[in-house]
Amino acid sequence: MKATGIVRRIDELGRVVIPKEIRRTLRIKEGDPLEIFTERDELMLKKYSPIATLDKFSETTAKSLNDLSGLLTVICDTDEILSAAGEGKREVGRHLSKEMDKVLKDRRSYFADKGEGGKIFPVTEDEEGDYYAQLIIPIVSSGDCLGAVVLLSVKEGVKIETSAIKLAQLTAEMLANQFD
Repeated sequence: MKATGIVRRIDELGRVVIPKEIRRTLRIKEGDPLEIFTERDELMLKKYSPIATLDKFSETTAKSLNDLSGLLTVICDTDEILSAAGEGKREVGRHLSKEMDKVLKDRRSYFADKGEGGKIFPVTEDEEGDYYAQLIIPIVSSGDCLGAVVLLSVKEGVKIETSAIKLAQLTAEMLANQFD
């Protein structure tokens, strides 16, 4: 754990303000759930990600979806990549781009094909790689967006088949159903 040198007092209702600089650095937004941990006299707040609790499940799911679709498959929560499988694989733990944040906030699927003039959004900040087709299916449970299933094609001219779209939708539903 790293000391910040910032000291805050608890108010009469037991609240502590997390400084704006720390919230920005850790990408904590208003309404984000925080998990509380204690050990002896230490208190730790951690951004809560329900999907991160399914790390092995999302890892094997990404691999299976990649095997069946032949496309790069990414499963992410609302902040970062949790698992990825396939050609052009993304690094786990990389933060999502602002464009991905917007898609997740809208809770609507997004499909783009570069060959037909569609705009391919970068999945992560400072993303490298040239993709030609993209499908983003948000994982929504009880009205909350928990993350997304993303399919990407690195091969020019490859279209995302209807069967791959349905598999991605099914994967997002399966992940969402883990929290209902």
